[in-house]
Amino acid sequence: MAESKYKLLVVDIDGTLLDRNRAISDEDKEALDRVTESGIRVSLSTGRVVEASRRILDRLSLDGYHMFFDGALVCNPDKGEEVYADPIGRETLGQLVDFAHRIGLDMDLYSSTRYFVERETWATDIRRDFFDLIPVVVDFKKLWREERIIKGTLVVASPEDKAKALEVCENFQGSLNFSWTRTPAYPDIDFINVIAPDVSKGTALQALVAFLGINLEEVMAIGDGANDISLLSAAGLAVAVDNAADELKAVADHITLDVDHHGVAEAVNRFLL
Repeated sequence: MAESKYKLLVVDIDGTLLDRNRAISDEDKEALDRVTESGIRVSLSTGRVVEASRRILDRLSLDGYHMFFDGALVCNPDKGEEVYADPIGRETLGQLVDFAHRIGLDMDLYSSTRYFVERETWATDIRRDFFDLIPVVVDFKKLWREERIIKGTLVVASPEDKAKALEVCENFQGSLNFSWTRTPAYPDIDFINVIAPDVSKGTALQALVAFLGINLEEVMAIGDGANDISLLSAAGLAVAVDNAADELKAVADHITLDVDHHGVAEAVNRFLL
C-alpha cells in the first residue's frame, strides 16, 4: 500500500473508543496498533483529565502527545512535558466558585494532576469507579487562589441540577466555555466541562501539529460529541462514528460504524491502512 498522506490520527475516547460497557474492542485496538506500526502517530483527544486517561493509554500502548481537558492541556504524560495549556483565569474561577455556592450546585475542579471536590457525592463515586480518580477534599474558597485550575466539571442528573447548570452557563457566557458531554456508560447524566473561553479541541490540535511540524491537512480525526466539532472542523479528514451527535455528523467527511461495532477500526482500515 502506498504511504498514507496522513501523519497523525486523533481519536476521542468516550463514545468513540469506549463503548457502553466501558471497553475498547479488540478490533479497534488492533487497528490502532497497526496505525502506529505504520509510522502514523496516534493521539487521544478527550474531555477527560490526564489521570482518567492513563488506563486507556496503557491499554492502547500509546505514548507521545495527547489532548486533555477538552483541549485545555496538550502534553506527554510519560515525560510530564506540556506543549500547550490554557487554564481558567483566577478571578473568573473565584466568581464561579461563589456562584456555585450561592445556587447550591456541586462542582469538580482539576489541576493538571489532581481532582478536587468540596464533599463526597454520587458524582465522586462515578469519578472513582469509572475514571479511576481519587478526590482531594478541599475548601474551594482557598483553592482558586493557590492552584492552577485547568478545568471544572458540573455533573448533573436531576432536572433541578440541570436547570442550575444552565444558570451557570448563562451567567458566565463569554467568560467561560461550557461543553455538555455524555458517556454511553451513563446515558442519563450530563458531564459539563467548564474551561477557559478560548479552549477547544480544535485549538489544541493546532498547537499540537505546530509542535510536531505537520499540517492540519495531514490529520485524520474521529469523534462523537459536540465538543468534537472544532476538532473535526480543523482536521484534514473528519470522521464521525454513527452514534455521534447530529451536529458533529454535519461537519464530518465520513460517517463510520457506531462505537459498539468498531467504528474506529472501520475508518482506520478504510483511510489509513
